[in-house]
Amino acid sequence: MSIDPRAVIGKDVEIGEEVEIGPFAVIEGRVRIGRGTKIYPNAYISGWVEIGQGCQIHPNAVLGHLPQDFHFTPGTRTYLKIGDGTIIREMATIHSGTQPESSTVIGKNCFILCSAHIGHNCVLGDEVKVYTYTAVSGHVEIGSKAILSGLCAVHQFVRIGEEAMIGGTTCVLSDVPPYMTCAREYGCVGINVIGMRRQGHGPEAITACRRAFQTLYRSGKTFRKALAELEASADCDEVKRMVEFCKNPSPRGIMRGRHSLAKQAEAGEIGDEPDPRCALQDTGL
Repeated sequence: MSIDPRAVIGKDVEIGEEVEIGPFAVIEGRVRIGRGTKIYPNAYISGWVEIGQGCQIHPNAVLGHLPQDFHFTPGTRTYLKIGDGTIIREMATIHSGTQPESSTVIGKNCFILCSAHIGHNCVLGDEVKVYTYTAVSGHVEIGSKAILSGLCAVHQFVRIGEEAMIGGTTCVLSDVPPYMTCAREYGCVGINVIGMRRQGHGPEAITACRRAFQTLYRSGKTFRKALAELEASADCDEVKRMVEFCKNPSPRGIMRGRHSLAKQAEAGEIGDEPDPRCALQDTGL
């Protein structure tokens, strides 16, 4: 264990073996720090926070501080839980829950880049990546291995499925099903083919997901009818997970695709048809 004497450590903090804490870090409240975690200078950790083993908390990160929610009552006991191996970079902020005894949960081996924000009561699966300056509002659920590129904004109560890819500067107002790529104002534009290959999904699964995308977003059917057709024909686990995700109740609804937006444009409801080059992952590469 290596704790710089200039760090401020509260009396109730529990520190595991081989933990490193740099100068001017402030750790107060009922904080538990797992074995081998490194906390860099000027980090601030407060409240009821549990940090797993082998994590990195970089300078000026703020963990477990009071949630940015007018409904929060100061003094309420809420939690932040961070899984093993997670890296939280400079000036990132992750707040604890709002309702009494509720939690914000970050999975194992996540990567939260500098100046990213994870709001109260969010739940992130394992190996999620949240890139620079992305803001995730409260009560958001993000599936394992999803990637949120830089400068994204995610609305409260949105769900993002496993291995989804959110392109940079996207405003995510609705749920994004698993394995989808979402690009800016164009919505779901295709399957995250590159990501699926990197995660070991075979050609058959990727082809099935491509067909599922075509059914949901390009068949011309209502989403409800397209989903029922997809459920009846689902023949692999990946497509079944898509169907299950879309069937679960959600206050935000499912993200639309660029072709449905183009139809609205033709009807004069929104602007011009999106540039077809936005189909980033639907190229077959």
